[in-house]
Amino acid sequence: METFESFLTIGLSHYLTVSIILFCLGVLGLLTRRNLIVVYMSLELMLNATNLALVAFSYFNKNLDGQIMVMLVVTVAAAEVAVGLALIISLARKKLPVWINDLNKLKY
Repeated sequence: METFESFLTIGLSHYLTVSIILFCLGVLGLLTRRNLIVVYMSLELMLNATNLALVAFSYFNKNLDGQIMVMLVVTVAAAEVAVGLALIISLARKKLPVWINDLNKLKY
């Protein structure tokens, strides 16, 4: 018979399930939404889902390589946030729409 504590342990499959759900929500937001800010948030959700999977693999394999990779991904994501939000703010200041379909106005 299994004890009550065995039902409370969180294994690798639980972390990966949450990571897959978050990644799928990010892909769904990326494919269905046309607002640039929502698409940007969906990309960040996908990056965080990947980070969760890397940390979970790192923890359960007793290896720090995944956590080091997460630090690299977080650094790149911080640079992405700075550049992406700067572009979105510059679009908003010029009174241009932040819809993906209307971004062809940036050519002129």
